[in-house]
Amino acid sequence: MTFKDLNIIPSIMEGLSKANYTNPTPIQEQAIPAVLAGRDLLGCAQTGTGKTAAFSVPIIQLLSERSKGPKSTRHIRSLILTPTRELAIQIADNIKVYSRYTDIRCMAIVGGVSQKVQERALNQGADIIIATPGRLNDLINQKRIDLKMVEILVLDEADRMLDMGFIHDVKRIIAKMPNKKQTLFFSATMPPEITKMVKTLLVDPVKVEITPVSSTVDRIEQSIYLLENGKKQHMLNQILEDKSIVTALVFTRTKRGADRVTRDLAKVNVTAQAIHGNKSQNERQRALNNFKSGATRVLVATDIAARGIDVEELSHVINFNLPNIPETYVHRIGRTGRAGKSGMAISFCEKDELPFLKDIEKVIKKTIPEVKGHPYPMTGVPVFDKTSKAAGSKPSFNKSAAGKPAKSKANPARKPKSEWFAKSGKSNSSRSNDGRPNSSRSNSSSSKSNHGSFSRSSKTRNDRAN
Repeated sequence: MTFKDLNIIPSIMEGLSKANYTNPTPIQEQAIPAVLAGRDLLGCAQTGTGKTAAFSVPIIQLLSERSKGPKSTRHIRSLILTPTRELAIQIADNIKVYSRYTDIRCMAIVGGVSQKVQERALNQGADIIIATPGRLNDLINQKRIDLKMVEILVLDEADRMLDMGFIHDVKRIIAKMPNKKQTLFFSATMPPEITKMVKTLLVDPVKVEITPVSSTVDRIEQSIYLLENGKKQHMLNQILEDKSIVTALVFTRTKRGADRVTRDLAKVNVTAQAIHGNKSQNERQRALNNFKSGATRVLVATDIAARGIDVEELSHVINFNLPNIPETYVHRIGRTGRAGKSGMAISFCEKDELPFLKDIEKVIKKTIPEVKGHPYPMTGVPVFDKTSKAAGSKPSFNKSAAGKPAKSKANPARKPKSEWFAKSGKSNSSRSNDGRPNSSRSNSSSSKSNHGSFSRSSKTRNDRAN
């Protein structure tokens, strides 16, 4: 199927063609006809599935076909609400590409930048507003924005807006709009509060579910490093010595952690910038632009700030800290392996994060292959050896006969990198616990050659405490 088969008007088709869009993704294929038919829509899809075009292309078409009166009286006819500034700006940029040969105007309303600039743009008129809830509420309260003419409402990443505490702001914004409108609702997960909103907002919606959040993209090769406490930065520095890793998005749990990782990378001459909530919008946008252009090799981000980061051919996502919410892991690694491309997701895990790893593997329904033989192994944790497992042996523990962690006779930092940085021919033919062959390559210079695939039993990690 092509976009032409979806009855897209020629002016939008021209914009899509310029952007090299030819075949719709599954969510676009299912959502666009429903939205063009005027139906409410409930979409459940993970990141990287093409949601933005799925709702914005039909919105542009519907607004283009409907009479809007003289340009001097241009009103806001569609509102798209998003949780983060970066995502709002990204959606606005995409809509400008799709609508470049139409008369539709759009703009982003976000915090962290001058309100005066946004007020001037609003005075010129806009058909579509893409906004974060906080700044939009400010402008509504100041009588700078009127939503009484909104015909189509989009709530994108509604579950993330709930996590960030925006849900009450969203409800206040919706109260300013007409009761009769078309509503498009997108959420990767459906917690009770979101389910309740769906029932009150949507009327006989078309449901579109593409790749549940519990499923990770098959093209993404995942691996885990079980590390001694305090060695994550050392491990990251050594991994980034591989020059084939052109771009890497590194996730940290905190803003302070993001700044610290950035400073430590600079000490080893790795170009890196941090992006998080304490940065101004101009600083965040500058860091993102540098990353996209290749001026910055590594972008270090917190989860909230990373929403909306869409970088073509991002080869690696590195979880410096494992998230305590399994679905967040899926969203993180989904930043790579987009638009049909392959990617790699590397995660670091210290002992106190083992319960998080267990929860993640339960949600994605697979064991993440462990990288063995690196210089900073976690001690005192039972691990399966593939060869001994095949022979029916019990799992081996990295302990001495006295029950204490075994001490290495040699300095682990001096261990040849070839032992852990490249895969052997034997491991290339091994299989993970789900029975599928590992997608390793024999070329040790490949960016995929960094991570051996070694299975672990569920007994290899501590059970989560109550």
